[in-house]
Amino acid sequence: MASVGSAAAAPEPTDWLGHPVSCVDCPHGDIRAEGRCDRGRVCVRDRRARRIDRFFAGNPGEAEKYLAHPYFEIRALAAKRASIFLLPPLVDDPEPDVRAAVAQRLPLPRIIHLREDPDRKVRMVMAQRLEGAALVAMLGDPDYAVRLVAVRHVPPDVLPSAMHDPDPQVRCEVARRVKPDVLPAMLWDSDPLVRITVAERLEPSQLVALVDDDDLRVRFVVAERGAAAALPALCRDPDPEVRARAEQRLAALRTGPSAEQTHTEDGNGSRA
Repeated sequence: MASVGSAAAAPEPTDWLGHPVSCVDCPHGDIRAEGRCDRGRVCVRDRRARRIDRFFAGNPGEAEKYLAHPYFEIRALAAKRASIFLLPPLVDDPEPDVRAAVAQRLPLPRIIHLREDPDRKVRMVMAQRLEGAALVAMLGDPDYAVRLVAVRHVPPDVLPSAMHDPDPQVRCEVARRVKPDVLPAMLWDSDPLVRITVAERLEPSQLVALVDDDDLRVRFVVAERGAAAALPALCRDPDPEVRARAEQRLAALRTGPSAEQTHTEDGNGSRA
């Protein structure tokens, strides 16, 4: 009887059709003899992507033989290692994972049409690689994840055009990267996470505008960073943590800058 807590036996490796993986009819006997493949761990016939990738990583010269394999995972992983001169036929592969792998490697002029690919993962790769007007155009992509990648790569001067993006995650990224003189325009964003990001970057003197914010997390940032003019109102805040931090800051500021600096370095003002 097996002891309690003993590890269960690993499942038998299977191929992409669900058949058991066998080394008997494998064409890579020489590779196996040299220890560069290992059934259940490093194997191109396995259905698991990690095991396939290990095979191509250790045997990159074999990748070109698998660019037309019926299993898309094998084609995609082979495309990462094969010569780029062999990749053009895969630009219009029916599987997005394969097209994304090709989009990461081929010269942009050869794949420019993939910025309008129907699958977002392909367009996300394009947003990582494109520059200039072609990248700016991706700020209007219908998928928020593509726009998020785009706002992380466009120059800061372009970001104001994305301040009113419909997705708060995109607007948060805009608030992290946009130039400081544009930040006040995002003070009254509808999403508190965006306002928190704005509050963390604004000049302390500008934070007084947020002392009555609806979200206590925003007000806590104001209590943590705001100039003295913002603190009296927060000493009457309905949230006890906001009140406590505002009172601590105000007392420290009245005592002197050194006391405030000591309090900040001690970390006593950080919110759990």
